Amino acid sequence: MDNIWMLLSTSNYINRELSWLEFNQRVLEEAQDPTQPLLERLKFLTIVSSNLDEFFEIRVAALKQLLENRSDAHGPDGLRAGETLAAIRQRVQRMIFEQYELLHKILLPALEKKNIFLRPVAQLEEIRLEWTRNTFRKDILPILTPLAVVPSHPFPQLLNKSVNLAVLYSKPGAQESTRHAFVQVPRGIPRIIALPTTESGAKEFILLSDLVRHFVSEVFPGMKIHGAWPTRITRNSELYIDEEEAQNLLLTIEEELQKRNRGAAVRLEIPEDCPVEIEKYLLGRLHLGPEDVYRVVGPVNLTQLFALTEADRNDTSLRDPAFTPALPAALPGGSGDFEAIRQKDILLHHPYESFTPIVTLLENAAEDPDVLAIKMTLYRTSGDSPVVNALIQAARNEKQVTVLVELKARFDEANNIAWAKKMEEAGIHVVYGLVGLKTHCKTILFVRREGEHLRTYLHLGTGNYHPRTARLYTDLGLLTSRTSLTTEAAALFNVLTGMSETAHFDELLVAPFNLAPRLIEMINRERAHLRAGRKAGIFIKVNSLVDQEMIDTFYSASQEGVSIDMVIRGICCLRPGVPGLSENIHVRSIVDRFLEHSRIYVFHNDGDPLIYLGSADLMPRNLHRRVEVVFPILDPDLRRNILESIVPSYLADNTKARFLGSDGLSTRPACPAGTTRHRVQEEFLRHYTAAPLEMPRPAVAPVARPATEASGS
Repeated sequence: MDNIWMLLSTSNYINRELSWLEFNQRVLEEAQDPTQPLLERLKFLTIVSSNLDEFFEIRVAALKQLLENRSDAHGPDGLRAGETLAAIRQRVQRMIFEQYELLHKILLPALEKKNIFLRPVAQLEEIRLEWTRNTFRKDILPILTPLAVVPSHPFPQLLNKSVNLAVLYSKPGAQESTRHAFVQVPRGIPRIIALPTTESGAKEFILLSDLVRHFVSEVFPGMKIHGAWPTRITRNSELYIDEEEAQNLLLTIEEELQKRNRGAAVRLEIPEDCPVEIEKYLLGRLHLGPEDVYRVVGPVNLTQLFALTEADRNDTSLRDPAFTPALPAALPGGSGDFEAIRQKDILLHHPYESFTPIVTLLENAAEDPDVLAIKMTLYRTSGDSPVVNALIQAARNEKQVTVLVELKARFDEANNIAWAKKMEEAGIHVVYGLVGLKTHCKTILFVRREGEHLRTYLHLGTGNYHPRTARLYTDLGLLTSRTSLTTEAAALFNVLTGMSETAHFDELLVAPFNLAPRLIEMINRERAHLRAGRKAGIFIKVNSLVDQEMIDTFYSASQEGVSIDMVIRGICCLRPGVPGLSENIHVRSIVDRFLEHSRIYVFHNDGDPLIYLGSADLMPRNLHRRVEVVFPILDPDLRRNILESIVPSYLADNTKARFLGSDGLSTRPACPAGTTRHRVQEEFLRHYTAAPLEMPRPAVAPVARPATEASGS
């Protein structure tokens, strides 16, 4: 283990997986923050577990496959698969310990003070225990199916992330040894059950898994139960699709989805009191090793506690204040208005500004007799999507509607398949993009007849066309009718629908065609400016920075003295603050109420800044294996808003920001007494709620490091 940490400290690159775990630690810190409302802390605690699930399903599964294939490959950080897995286990073990300690020592006792209780079934008084017994027999027992492991019934296929009771039982009076069986805790009913309200008004809850465990003997009538322990298995959930061989991509993905619940096991979660013999039995049947077991002191699935965050809607002190997204001043009444877009480019800032204008624009276009065609890329959307409903209505009104649906949007594949079928049935031309590439860009094109000519309108965004997440994620969107942008967007759709093999893009940066080389060109241009004695600087806000070529280019710019400020929410493999390598690079991460999701690229360019927004992070997959669009902001007023308001607000945050050190660890900024506190999301909320004409401007120059960080990393 010492060799692993020595490699980690000497490499110029931070290990991708450990950087992701450091991000999840920042999420956990939000749960640990006593200034957060209590139920918001609980929410963040459940998000940590949900994040870990996906991490094991995809990233740990991939590393285990490398290990099984005896691969000697290592990443830029120098670690091989086995070394990375060992470091992951050590880091995850500590994270899990902190989670459960927080739950039991702080959150649950604090909830009890607010008259909210999570009760163990075994500790209920008789009258309430009788209620739970009746509930179990009436509403749960009929669903349960015991799966005995006997010669005629082999070890069952335990579904991915399902909670199953491992039951040890025997026949009374029989001489044979005990047997094993499994009972899956049903998925189709709530994981948290509310008990009848008491006279005191206390809100009491029990876990479904605890209820099933307590009465599990009723599932095995006539048998002697020696014990039952909840277990949870995480499986490899990556889809493996050869698009060259798949004659029907939709059917192929549907078939692969059926396998997701049956992928190879990668993690086993069991309670602390689970006997060692049960653990060994499970490991043998699941083909796992001791290093794959995670014992927990409490529920084996903390994500189920998310239901408790809705426990008390009346006590506003328990959660973040409610807010109503503002309607953009540039769109009268918040409507989707082609006239307003024709007059001036419009920038939307979600979730502070409402996503409704985008939905309304689609709905208006569906009914507008002058709209002839709508073209759209769809990566993720909501289950009951007004976006898709508007597209279907447009097709019914005999407009030409083309939608590129990304069937391979991870964990949204089934949802997208359902929408694709529904849209095809409505007469929409549905396409699935280019072979080998995910289509991740966020683009809508409207073609409208105006007088004797056609005019094209365009929406480009950093986030998905998903009304629900538009209230939870920070994103930016541009509405424009600029011919230079709409023409290139139309060319992109021709590429995506197979009508053109290549396209030339001057204004748009489009992966995998010109995005990476143009970004590198702009970084190197800043080096040239500085070398010539001109002003230079770079601001980057993305979710992840992993691509080695990009990192090396940033290193080269830093070595020549270019000041680079980065806001990177998640993974960052660049190691900032290393003398002679990256001392001019400053990296921070902001984890707060909303998921930071917007991507912003600003290059000082000797006082004539180049400003881009888009869908792309700086990862190999975004730059080379996805269709991404990064688009310029050309309107002077919108440029000024980004340069003088949005960027400085992010750089000024000294409340929710964490700064990345050269050791790969994040720390909060030191705020001496008397320091004005800045919290970017809170300031944006305050601004848009008050709806002033202009954003308040923090006293920080654009593309510059705030003074509070000067003594940091």
